[in-house]
Amino acid sequence: MPEASVPSRVLVVTAHPDDVDFGAAGTVATWTDAGIEVVYAIMTSGEAGEAFPDTPRSEVAALRESEQIAAAKCVGVTDVRFLHWPDGRLTPSLDLRRDISRVIRQVRPDRALIPSAELDLERIYASHPDHRAVGEAAIAAVYPDARNPWAHPELLEVEGLEPWTVPETWVMSMKNAEHAVDITDVFDRKLAALQAHASQTNGHTDLEGMLRTWGGAVAQRLGLGEDRIAEAFQIVNTR
Repeated sequence: MPEASVPSRVLVVTAHPDDVDFGAAGTVATWTDAGIEVVYAIMTSGEAGEAFPDTPRSEVAALRESEQIAAAKCVGVTDVRFLHWPDGRLTPSLDLRRDISRVIRQVRPDRALIPSAELDLERIYASHPDHRAVGEAAIAAVYPDARNPWAHPELLEVEGLEPWTVPETWVMSMKNAEHAVDITDVFDRKLAALQAHASQTNGHTDLEGMLRTWGGAVAQRLGLGEDRIAEAFQIVNTR
């Protein structure tokens, strides 16, 4: 596994509002605290997800976008981009790869953070089909699409977006991820970010306890100690 570098700009690509907060909000907080610019690109607006009982379905997308913007502020992120793909209907298509490549060329990040494309039947909630579709499309956008001037040629020829190579990609929600980030000191901000997704988390009777249990297990598995909380990633050299 390559050593983690120190980027100046990170692009986070996810399927839904709240995905980054469950998987990596603590890590994002450590990055922004270190002066790293973080941009979110979220493929859908979560319009097929749960909502408050009195929220009309036509208003769910706007609600979930507003929750994600509020959650992002909890961890120091102000640039949140929604690509408005249909929730629950994502596939790793060429069009999705093109749209992610577009954002990569716009943002020009030193690091990408993406979902896992793996199907893990022991952790099925992390293996939502939209997550896997975005994971597969995003890694294809990182390599080879975004760096290749002849991939999606309209990005260069029509939109003037020069190719860009992302040298490092972090994958979240991997079953056997081996790179731990200690988030103990920013755990309260991860919790606040998830609480901002009230339509999704108000039903949890002990959200804080659940997150502490998850993060504590990761920290112990990766040798950080019993009193620590961590998030884990697979780091891929995409230089």
